[in-house]
Amino acid sequence: MGNILEVVGVEKKYPGVVANRDVSLQVREGSIHAIIGENGAGKSTLMKTLYGLIRPDAGSIKVFGQEVSLKSPQDAIALGIGMVHQHFKLADNATVLENVILGSEPSCFGFVIKYDEARKKLLEIAETYHLDIDPDESLSNLGVGERQRVEIAKVLFRGAKILILDEPTAVLVPQEVTELFENLRDLVNKGLTVLFISHKLDEVLSIADDITIMRQGTTVVTKKPADTNKKELAELMVGGELPKPIAGVQNISKTSILSIKEASYSRLDGREILHDLNLDLHGGEILGLAGVEGNGQSELIELIMGLLSPTTGSVEVLGLDAAHTHTRDIRNAGVAYIPQDRQRDGLLMSAPLWENRILGHQFATPMANGIWVNKGAAAEDSKRVVEEFDVRTPGVNVLASALSGGNQQKFIVGRELSGDPKLIVAAQPTRGVDVGAQAIIWDHLMKARSHGVGILLISADLEELFSLSDRIAVIYSGSIVSILNPLNTSPEDLGLAMTGAKSA
Repeated sequence: MGNILEVVGVEKKYPGVVANRDVSLQVREGSIHAIIGENGAGKSTLMKTLYGLIRPDAGSIKVFGQEVSLKSPQDAIALGIGMVHQHFKLADNATVLENVILGSEPSCFGFVIKYDEARKKLLEIAETYHLDIDPDESLSNLGVGERQRVEIAKVLFRGAKILILDEPTAVLVPQEVTELFENLRDLVNKGLTVLFISHKLDEVLSIADDITIMRQGTTVVTKKPADTNKKELAELMVGGELPKPIAGVQNISKTSILSIKEASYSRLDGREILHDLNLDLHGGEILGLAGVEGNGQSELIELIMGLLSPTTGSVEVLGLDAAHTHTRDIRNAGVAYIPQDRQRDGLLMSAPLWENRILGHQFATPMANGIWVNKGAAAEDSKRVVEEFDVRTPGVNVLASALSGGNQQKFIVGRELSGDPKLIVAAQPTRGVDVGAQAIIWDHLMKARSHGVGILLISADLEELFSLSDRIAVIYSGSIVSILNPLNTSPEDLGLAMTGAKSA
């Protein structure tokens, strides 16, 4: 088959930043084409260009051999290009069918929705592409893997022939990744084409037919998986050898710095989110918390940070009763917090980096002189964070919104690991970052551990959990169902525990 998509000389510039320069790409019809690269390499800009979210300053795009101008996602959809975002665009209070047809409802007279016709079409799509979904199921009852199938069905419902997947395995357990890859092979076997954006090189090597590497805004080379390996791909991404994270020294104390006993939490509507949860973390220990998202991790974090109070039980943080301690006092006691949603909870997107540096530290020296913010000191320390954590930015006066997602993440991690924390609550600390940045963040976490800092590592990345954790606690339906030793646990066993199929 020939090329279904061709990109030639595409460029996109923003004030002070060249996001894409001379990008060229050829994607074969009926293939899985992976795009990899460092944070800030230009992958997201290119994908947004192909989906019509932004318009390039130069270059050309051909779809099915015809040069096109993509002015909006509607233009892309009309040409058969669909995109599944890393953060799903779904409504919990609607059914699967309602989510799939939203915005593309088949109707009579422009206002009477043909639900029977839509259901028939959706069931045909599900059967053709082996997508196990129930049109009448409420989305609120679905797990992450099932929701992803709904997103795929949604773009297929709109007639997509080219499917862009942005970090599709970021929140999946191993069994769900296997199911996704089987679905993707079904899609390409039936003539669809997949653009697969990922930071997980092992997965890219196992699923892709072609791999294009981007670096510093441009395409570097396209490789066949059989002709390359993980080390070469990583070095092509960063333009040299990867930093090697240190193993760190194990220095676990007998003192518990986080103690949760029989903690339960119920919402105002009476729904119980956490149930009799028990957890202990010691200084100098990394305790991994594994679980499919939506099993109470967010509420647990908020209990620890004093944002919620347990319905029953207790949460003690560095000797403080979190239920009766202000979040500021918990932070001042030595708790650092890397939030799982960097844009919602970690940054002021419309503020410059130096202002984001002082968030949560605005009353501490050198950020403050009494009640006044010391802008000069904040700017200087922001420069240190930028240099130490390799944040790609023209300067510290740049708005946080101008940085790529991975560089935003590195800045947050650098901010939170500054000072002298005693406990680090790290939720998805390397989500959306490249292998080089991951190594830097892991290195800093291991150094903190060797200095006696306790770390609660909440992660959907099983490699991260196995690489860093001294113990792994598994949370399912709001309770800790297993405490596992990573040295004698397989990823498959951990995946089973995360889905409630196995406990120990």
